[in-house]
Amino acid sequence: MAIPTNMDNAQATALQTHAKEGWFAHIIRIFRYDARWWCGVVLLVFVLAAIFAPIISPYSPILYHPSIAEQGPSFAHPLGTDDLGRDQLSRVIYGTRISLSVGVVTILMGGIVGTILGVIGAYSKGWVDQLITIVVDALLSFPSLILALALVAALGPSIINLAIALAVVRIPIYARIARGQTLQVAEQEYVAAAQVSGTRTWRILLRHILPNIFSPLLVQATISISLAILEESVLSFLGLGAQPPTPEWGTMINDAQQYLRTDPWMMIGPALAIVIVLLSLNILGDAVRDYLDPRDMTAASKPI
Repeated sequence: MAIPTNMDNAQATALQTHAKEGWFAHIIRIFRYDARWWCGVVLLVFVLAAIFAPIISPYSPILYHPSIAEQGPSFAHPLGTDDLGRDQLSRVIYGTRISLSVGVVTILMGGIVGTILGVIGAYSKGWVDQLITIVVDALLSFPSLILALALVAALGPSIINLAIALAVVRIPIYARIARGQTLQVAEQEYVAAAQVSGTRTWRILLRHILPNIFSPLLVQATISISLAILEESVLSFLGLGAQPPTPEWGTMINDAQQYLRTDPWMMIGPALAIVIVLLSLNILGDAVRDYLDPRDMTAASKPI
């Protein structure tokens, strides 16, 4: 049975149609093409809440009001109050700042260092590659949460040390991805041509290697940021992250666990925020991966 040969015509027609429309229509079509992109809007809401927390928060997140302690949800306090009379909604909003900031900083630090190590090792080869591979394999031999727990315990409980520990845990993941992708790209003819022409190594890495390995690294960052936020919440729950009275989702759940039977609303706010952010990041990461996957045979129907 013959394979249809009109795929190129369909792609050309789609490209011409997409080139004539504006950026707004292009974005609308992306959202209509795949509903998973709406998770990005959900995440944008959390980002805006973190940025404008002092404006949109109805109360201070750290001031005590013992007279209204342990109150249930009401119009004045939609998520109730905690055991010290602090508004739970305000604390959840301010907690978004820490959780998202730690997640982003962790991915940036771990991603940049890991990518540099992976690219240098794969391109240099020899003993440099072997040394980096040994270090990466040694770090990967430990469960990420256990390794982060050990590092934070050694450095001391604080949000900065927590971010450093989570970044170190992410380094081997990005190093392995960058190394594998670099080994493939380095075999391409345009890289060999650049080497023969006498182009400096750093220019080859910046102009030919990094741009061509960026897509898988971006997909990994989108997916692993949710794990970083989850681990940050877990470690803060154990008392190794943000310290009281700083509002943080994991710390809030830790404070509310003793009131789970009598006042369950204390845990609903931070727990629901964690679930929504993690689900949105994972679903958005899947959408980004599918969109950037060059092996997808439905490329002609994708919004370009």
